[in-house]
Amino acid sequence: MALEAGINVPAGQDKKEEDLPSAYLKLLHLIERLHRQLLDVIKDELERLGQADINAVQALLLYNIGDQELTAGELRSRGHYLGSNVSYNLKKLVEAGYISHQRSDTDRRSVRVSLTPSGNAVRDSLDGLFERHLGSVVQVGDVSADMMTSTNVSLERLERFWADQVRYRL
Repeated sequence: MALEAGINVPAGQDKKEEDLPSAYLKLLHLIERLHRQLLDVIKDELERLGQADINAVQALLLYNIGDQELTAGELRSRGHYLGSNVSYNLKKLVEAGYISHQRSDTDRRSVRVSLTPSGNAVRDSLDGLFERHLGSVVQVGDVSADMMTSTNVSLERLERFWADQVRYRL
């Protein structure tokens, strides 16, 4: 796959290094697909619960806010959402009654958001969904805690690498 993409692997490298280009490109595709699939799982859960007034991205936003009181900027800086995306979704969630908002006392331009009881109910539903997954991911998914830990380490390092690419324009 990487060779088809025009990435040349120098002669003499061992098999593991030869696989790096194709493994990296496969990882990129998997990350993208997994995120979409997670949104599909959340959408399915919302439909099962009859929760038709919000979408999966908005429900995940509620889940990530949790018990905290945050600004849109804080949500963006944590890397969860793009600027216009988070602003639009927060506005819709405020209109639907899932999020309350109030101006910061120290910076009147800044708005702090937190979950309403309705928002907490959605967050709790997703928490229950993820708890159910934990009950079967080992047996049904054949994914162990060690595998997840190793994957988490790899993804955190990749996240740091990509952040440095942007931060330092590498």
